[in-house]
Amino acid sequence: MLDNYKCRVKNSHQRSGTKENNQMTDLIKQLIIRSFQISDEPGVIDLWHRCKLVVPQNDPKKDIKMKLKVQPELFFVGVISDRIVSTMMSGYDGHRGWLYYLAVDPDYQKHGIGRLMVEKAEMKLRKLGCQKINLQVRNSNKAVIAFYEHIGFGNDDVLGMGKKL
Repeated sequence: MLDNYKCRVKNSHQRSGTKENNQMTDLIKQLIIRSFQISDEPGVIDLWHRCKLVVPQNDPKKDIKMKLKVQPELFFVGVISDRIVSTMMSGYDGHRGWLYYLAVDPDYQKHGIGRLMVEKAEMKLRKLGCQKINLQVRNSNKAVIAFYEHIGFGNDDVLGMGKKL
Protein backbone atom coordinates (compact mmCIF):
# COMPACT_ATOMS: atom_id res chain seq x y z
CA MET A 1 0.00 0.00 0.00
CA LEU A 2 1.36 3.42 -0.95
CA ASP A 3 0.08 5.17 2.17
CA ASN A 4 2.99 3.91 4.22
CA TYR A 5 6.27 3.53 2.43
CA LYS A 6 9.97 4.11 2.82
CA CYS A 7 11.31 6.83 0.58
CA ARG A 8 14.08 6.11 -1.85
CA VAL A 9 16.57 8.78 -2.81
CA LYS A 10 16.39 9.60 -6.49
CA ASN A 11 19.59 10.11 -8.42
CA SER A 12 18.65 13.75 -9.03
CA HIS A 13 18.84 14.40 -5.28
CA GLN A 14 22.30 12.93 -4.85
CA ARG A 15 25.72 14.49 -5.21
CA SER A 16 27.97 11.58 -4.41
CA GLY A 17 31.19 11.75 -2.51
CA THR A 18 30.52 14.45 0.09
CA LYS A 19 30.10 13.77 3.78
CA GLU A 20 27.08 16.10 3.85
CA ASN A 21 25.51 14.22 0.96
CA ASN A 22 26.05 10.84 2.60
CA GLN A 23 24.34 12.15 5.74
CA MET A 24 21.46 13.42 3.61
CA THR A 25 21.12 10.06 1.89
CA ASP A 26 21.14 8.23 5.23
CA LEU A 27 18.52 10.63 6.59
CA ILE A 28 16.24 10.25 3.58
CA LYS A 29 16.55 6.45 3.74
CA GLN A 30 15.11 6.59 7.25
CA LEU A 31 12.13 8.74 6.26
CA ILE A 32 8.73 7.07 6.22
CA ILE A 33 5.85 9.06 4.74
CA ARG A 34 2.48 7.82 5.91
CA SER A 35 -1.07 8.97 6.44
CA PHE A 36 -1.79 11.13 9.47
CA GLN A 37 -3.08 9.28 12.53
CA ILE A 38 -5.00 10.99 15.32
CA SER A 39 -2.20 10.13 17.77
CA ASP A 40 0.09 12.31 15.62
CA GLU A 41 -1.81 15.49 16.51
CA PRO A 42 0.41 16.76 19.38
CA GLY A 43 3.61 16.18 17.38
CA VAL A 44 2.13 17.77 14.25
CA ILE A 45 0.97 20.87 16.12
CA ASP A 46 4.34 21.18 17.85
CA LEU A 47 6.08 20.94 14.46
CA TRP A 48 3.79 23.59 12.96
CA HIS A 49 4.62 25.94 15.83
CA ARG A 50 8.36 25.35 15.43
CA CYS A 51 8.02 26.01 11.68
CA LYS A 52 6.01 29.18 12.39
CA LEU A 53 3.00 27.97 10.42
CA VAL A 54 0.53 28.72 13.18
CA VAL A 55 -0.86 32.24 12.98
CA PRO A 56 -3.53 33.83 15.20
CA GLN A 57 -6.32 33.33 12.67
CA ASN A 58 -5.61 29.58 12.33
CA ASP A 59 -6.41 27.10 15.09
CA PRO A 60 -4.27 24.03 14.31
CA LYS A 61 -6.57 21.63 16.19
CA LYS A 62 -9.55 22.93 14.24
CA ASP A 63 -7.63 22.73 10.95
CA ILE A 64 -6.74 19.09 11.63
CA LYS A 65 -10.32 18.27 12.66
CA MET A 66 -11.67 19.84 9.44
CA LYS A 67 -9.10 18.00 7.28
CA LEU A 68 -10.05 14.67 8.81
CA LYS A 69 -13.63 15.25 7.58
CA VAL A 70 -12.58 15.92 3.96
CA GLN A 71 -10.02 13.75 2.13
CA PRO A 72 -8.10 12.65 5.23
CA GLU A 73 -6.10 10.33 2.95
CA LEU A 74 -4.39 13.47 1.60
CA PHE A 75 -2.86 14.41 4.96
CA PHE A 76 0.65 13.00 5.38
CA VAL A 77 3.38 12.96 7.99
CA GLY A 78 7.03 12.18 7.52
CA VAL A 79 8.57 10.17 10.35
CA ILE A 80 12.17 9.38 11.25
CA SER A 81 12.74 7.14 14.27
CA ASP A 82 9.20 7.70 15.59
CA ARG A 83 9.66 11.48 15.40
CA ILE A 84 7.36 13.53 13.15
CA VAL A 85 9.73 15.62 11.05
CA SER A 86 7.40 16.75 8.26
CA THR A 87 3.78 17.26 7.28
CA MET A 88 1.79 17.89 4.13
CA MET A 89 -1.91 18.52 3.71
CA SER A 90 -3.32 18.42 0.23
CA GLY A 91 -6.74 18.51 -1.32
CA TYR A 92 -8.52 18.17 -4.65
CA ASP A 93 -11.77 19.86 -5.60
CA GLY A 94 -12.18 18.18 -8.97
CA HIS A 95 -10.59 21.11 -10.79
CA ARG A 96 -7.35 21.97 -8.96
CA GLY A 97 -5.19 20.40 -6.33
CA TRP A 98 -4.04 22.41 -3.34
CA LEU A 99 -1.08 22.08 -0.98
CA TYR A 100 -1.23 23.25 2.63
CA TYR A 101 0.82 22.94 5.79
CA LEU A 102 4.08 21.72 4.27
CA ALA A 103 6.36 21.69 7.27
CA VAL A 104 9.83 20.26 7.79
CA ASP A 105 11.45 20.27 11.20
CA PRO A 106 14.11 23.02 11.22
CA ASP A 107 16.69 20.38 12.28
CA TYR A 108 15.90 18.39 9.11
CA GLN A 109 15.52 21.14 6.53
CA LYS A 110 17.70 21.31 3.40
CA HIS A 111 17.89 17.49 3.11
CA GLY A 112 15.21 16.92 0.45
CA ILE A 113 12.38 16.04 2.83
CA GLY A 114 10.17 18.91 1.69
CA ARG A 115 10.59 17.85 -1.93
CA LEU A 116 9.63 14.27 -1.06
CA MET A 117 6.53 15.43 0.80
CA VAL A 118 5.44 17.47 -2.22
CA GLU A 119 6.16 14.52 -4.54
CA LYS A 120 3.98 12.27 -2.36
CA ALA A 121 1.11 14.77 -2.55
CA GLU A 122 1.61 15.16 -6.31
CA MET A 123 1.47 11.39 -6.80
CA LYS A 124 -1.79 11.07 -4.83
CA LEU A 125 -3.37 14.07 -6.57
CA ARG A 126 -2.37 12.80 -10.00
CA LYS A 127 -4.12 9.49 -9.23
CA LEU A 128 -7.30 11.47 -8.54
CA GLY A 129 -7.09 13.09 -11.98
CA CYS A 130 -5.59 16.38 -10.85
CA GLN A 131 -3.73 18.22 -13.61
CA LYS A 132 -2.60 21.36 -11.76
CA ILE A 133 -1.65 22.18 -8.19
CA ASN A 134 -2.03 25.56 -6.52
CA LEU A 135 -0.63 26.79 -3.24
CA GLN A 136 -0.37 30.04 -1.38
CA VAL A 137 2.73 31.49 0.26
CA ARG A 138 2.92 34.76 2.13
CA ASN A 139 4.80 37.33 0.00
CA SER A 140 7.17 37.95 2.90
CA ASN A 141 8.26 34.30 3.04
CA LYS A 142 11.09 34.52 0.50
CA ALA A 143 12.78 31.26 1.53
CA VAL A 144 9.62 29.22 0.97
CA ILE A 145 8.96 30.95 -2.35
CA ALA A 146 12.50 30.02 -3.44
CA PHE A 147 11.93 26.40 -2.34
CA TYR A 148 8.78 26.06 -4.42
CA GLU A 149 10.42 27.71 -7.43
CA HIS A 150 13.32 25.28 -7.09
CA ILE A 151 10.97 22.28 -7.33
CA GLY A 152 9.13 23.59 -10.37
CA PHE A 153 6.36 25.88 -9.15
CA GLY A 154 5.94 29.32 -10.64
CA ASN A 155 4.05 32.51 -9.98
CA ASP A 156 0.73 32.32 -11.84
CA ASP A 157 0.42 36.11 -11.60
CA VAL A 158 -2.92 35.93 -9.83
CA LEU A 159 -4.11 37.59 -6.68
CA GLY A 160 -5.10 35.28 -3.84
CA MET A 161 -8.18 36.52 -2.06
CA GLY A 162 -10.10 35.23 0.92
CA LYS A 163 -13.24 35.83 2.93
CA LYS A 164 -14.06 34.57 6.40
CA LEU A 165 -17.41 32.80 6.62
